[in-house]
Amino acid sequence: MLRHRLEATGAVLVEGPKWCGKTTTCLQLAQSVLYMAQPDIREQNIMLTDMQPSLLLQGATPRLIDEWQIAPKLWDAVRFEVDQRDEFNQFLLTGSSVPPSFTDITHTGTGRIARLRMRPMSL
Repeated sequence: MLRHRLEATGAVLVEGPKWCGKTTTCLQLAQSVLYMAQPDIREQNIMLTDMQPSLLLQGATPRLIDEWQIAPKLWDAVRFEVDQRDEFNQFLLTGSSVPPSFTDITHTGTGRIARLRMRPMSL
């Protein structure tokens, strides 16, 4: 399902609870990765998101942005970049929680960012 959605849109948001396999699944398709929560560069990533988010979006595609919600402004940056590139298969976004504030998000992502809900396995 993830591969099909990525082939039909510029980006896919993979949502779900912690430890359900979002990042692991996306890593199977990703050609480059940005770990927003990586402790030694977390604050730097947040500052870059405020100053020049396009730098964080550079890399081989599809580019995985893990825990994007740490810097909600990335949402609009991804949406803008998808429009500019006008290509499918550009970004994978993962996040286990909602963004802390929707004030930094100006666009829904409709037509550019598809959603995929992952759930933990159970018996």
